[in-house]
Amino acid sequence: MIGLNRHRVEVVEHHPGWADLADSACQDIQHAAGGLIASLQHVGSTAVPDLPAKPILDIAAGVCTPEAIPELLELMPAIGYLYCGDDGSEGGHLFVKESSPDVRTIHVHVVEHNGTQWRNYLLFRNLLRQDPDIRQQYAELKQELGKQFHNDRKSYTASKHDFIRGILETGTSPAQPNTGEV
Repeated sequence: MIGLNRHRVEVVEHHPGWADLADSACQDIQHAAGGLIASLQHVGSTAVPDLPAKPILDIAAGVCTPEAIPELLELMPAIGYLYCGDDGSEGGHLFVKESSPDVRTIHVHVVEHNGTQWRNYLLFRNLLRQDPDIRQQYAELKQELGKQFHNDRKSYTASKHDFIRGILETGTSPAQPNTGEV
């Protein structure tokens, strides 16, 4: 149901079981990390019903202070997460869970709770959930890019940037005027 080779891009139909898997992963992380994490949220395309996605769960983990990161570097490997470095404003500190070497199942993005990245993760997810036109446009873009960059995940991700940024800046589909309503 989830898992994809590290560099591969495959966009599949939404699976309703992804929400339960994300909830379980969030519970495991919260149990291990205790008070270091203020909030965990299932984000990304797997968090949006009816949206095709890469079969990898994305979880935003909001920390109140950067001092939590060194402790998470020790705690997360104990529950099976590998640390992949700090992507700064492009995703925060990244931890990944694999079902086998280089087959990724979960990405955990550790960012400042209520910071810009946190708010953007939640805003984009919520806009996709609420607006069928934005969701459809994003689905079409993802499927097109998935075919174009099937073995180049970095290019796939970078090619979605302008669409995502446009949605976050206006709260509407790039093809629609901004009415001021979100």
